Amino acid sequence: YIVDAKDQVVGRLATVIARVILGKHKPTYTRHADAGDFVIVLNADKVVFTRNKWNDKLYRDHSGYVGGLKTKTALEMLERHPEEILRRAIWGMTNKSSLARHQMKKLKLFTGSEHPHQAQNPQPLPAGVVRN
Repeated sequence: YIVDAKDQVVGRLATVIARVILGKHKPTYTRHADAGDFVIVLNADKVVFTRNKWNDKLYRDHSGYVGGLKTKTALEMLERHPEEILRRAIWGMTNKSSLARHQMKKLKLFTGSEHPHQAQNPQPLPAGVVRN
């Protein structure tokens, strides 16, 4: 599937994409089996947050050493790694297992409107998958 993330709220978009990657949109969904589909997200750098989350939301990384905590705001993350905002939101909606790590490989994020997967003929996400 292909999704345009332009002017989409991060959390709401992440829930829809997580459902498709995990396979919960299919009647054959099983927790222990990979039944999900590939998702191509375009314009991942044009997502929006509600309220003042660009300055208030913090992303933390720890190196494992004492004093190794690095903290970035969402605005700093947008400048350096814009696709990482959506990737972390979707990862937060999966169960942390080896299957989830495998399913996250089905997520392809791009900052522009071009992608190298034209040969796979991706289809837009159907309206039945997206719940309002």
